[in-house]
Amino acid sequence: MNRRDILKTVGLAAAGTALLPLDSLTKAANLDLNISKNKNFDDILSSRRKLGKSLEVSAIGLGVQNMSRTYQTTIPNRAEMHNIIRKAFDNGITLFDAAEAYGPFEVEKILGEAVSSFRDKIVIETKFGWNIDQKTGKRLPGLNSKPEHIKLVVEGMLKRLRTDRIDLLFQHRVDPEVPIEDVVGAIKDLMKEGKVLHYGLSEPGAETVRRAHKTHPVTAIQNEYSLLWRGPEETIIPLCEELGIGFVPWSPLGVGFLTGAIDANTGFAPGDIRGIESRFSKENIPHNLALVDVLKKWAIKKNATSGQISLAWLLAQKPWIVPIPGTTQMAHMLENSKAEQVKFTGDELKQFNTEVNGIKILGERLPAAVLQFSNVEAPLKKNN
Repeated sequence: MNRRDILKTVGLAAAGTALLPLDSLTKAANLDLNISKNKNFDDILSSRRKLGKSLEVSAIGLGVQNMSRTYQTTIPNRAEMHNIIRKAFDNGITLFDAAEAYGPFEVEKILGEAVSSFRDKIVIETKFGWNIDQKTGKRLPGLNSKPEHIKLVVEGMLKRLRTDRIDLLFQHRVDPEVPIEDVVGAIKDLMKEGKVLHYGLSEPGAETVRRAHKTHPVTAIQNEYSLLWRGPEETIIPLCEELGIGFVPWSPLGVGFLTGAIDANTGFAPGDIRGIESRFSKENIPHNLALVDVLKKWAIKKNATSGQISLAWLLAQKPWIVPIPGTTQMAHMLENSKAEQVKFTGDELKQFNTEVNGIKILGERLPAAVLQFSNVEAPLKKNN
C-alpha cells in the first residue's frame, strides 16, 4: 500500500505534514516521487534567524497544535509526541509553538513534559485570547483579552509548560472589545515580573499592529502564510519589514495540501475543518492542484520533496520569516527540518515565482465563521 492509498484509508495527515523524505522509506513504500536521498540531509538544522530585535530562533520551528488531537479527531500517542519534540530539538529546532486553545490546555502540557530537560535551550511561544474557562478548559463563546484574564491565563500556562517564563506570548486573535493598549499594558506588567519575555499578535488588523508596537515593540506577527495562501504579502509582511517585526507563518504547508497529500479524490473525516474549506471543495480542488504539480516538478529538480520546496520558498522571502510546520509524524518532522538546505538561485526563484504566480487559487482559506476573527482592529482606548 502506497502513501496515497494509506491516506485514503485512514484520512489525511495532520496540518504541516509532508511526504516521507527518507530514502529507505520512499523505496519501501514505492512512492512515485522520483526523489533521491540528498547526502546533506543528514546534517541538523543549523541556520538561525531573528524575530524582532533580539529573539534568535532556528530557521524552522515546530508547531505542536495537533499533538493532542489531529484534524481527523484521533488522539496521537503521547509518548511518541514527546519523542518527536525531543528529536526536533536534537535536530536543531529551537522554536516550539503552542496555545492554550489547543486541547484546550493539553498541547501546552505535552510540550512542557517533553522539553523539561532542555527548557533553557529553546524558545517557547504560546497564545492566549479565546474565551476559555481557566478551571474547566471549556470553550466559551467569543474572545477574552481583558487584562485580568490575560494574567490568569499566563499563570496557567506557566504551570502547564513547567516553566517560569514564556519566551514569546501571542494574542491569538484581536479582541474587538478591548483596546490593544490595555492588552499590551497587561503584557508589560507580566514582563516586569519576568513571566513574559516577548510578545506578538496573530491574524491582527494592520492599525492594531501599529498601535501595539507604539505601546511596546512587537517581536513577531503570526498569520497563515504559504504558497496556498499569500494574503499577508499585501499588508502585513510589508508592515513587519517597516517596523522591524518578525513573521511566523502558521500552516506553512497549506494544511498538508502543498505536500501532495491531498488530491481530487481525497475525503475528509468528520470534524476535519478542511472538509468545510471551499479551497478543498470538489469544484475547486482540481484547479488548485496545478500548484502541487509545480511543486512536484521543482521537487524533482531540486532533489527534495514538495513540502521542502514550499518551506524553502517561505525562507527565501525574508530573512526574518520563520515557518512553524506542525506534524504528528516523526518522518515528516525530520523532512521539514531539512528544508533550509534547499536553496534557490536568483534565477530559479524568479522562474519558480513566475510559474506559481500564474495559478489563481480558488476558494476561501477558512470558513466564514472562522475568518471573521482575522484582520480585526482593536477598539480605540477612551480617554478618561
